Amino acid sequence: MNVSIQTVRFSADSKLTDYVNKKLAKLNTFHDQIVKVEVYLKLDNVVHTLKDKIAEISVKVPKQNFFVKSSSKSFEESFDAAMESLINQIKRKKEKQAA
Repeated sequence: MNVSIQTVRFSADSKLTDYVNKKLAKLNTFHDQIVKVEVYLKLDNVVHTLKDKIAEISVKVPKQNFFVKSSSKSFEESFDAAMESLINQIKRKKEKQAA
């Protein structure tokens, strides 16, 4: 699984990238053929908005792509919400294929 983490409009500290990598390692338990994972952490500088930290996760699997986006007041919250949504997408797709 090839992982790339990109930040937009800020530079991430090692604590944040370690957090993201640790969470992404759990993806293999839900799908064993993940080829590539791209994470985009963006700082949305719209004035007076609380939800200005955006996390986007794109997962590439043979013949399939999954994409989720979430925003909140911290990158960890945004990333966790996006991961939860991504895991639900993967589970639903697997259930459909099994049926």
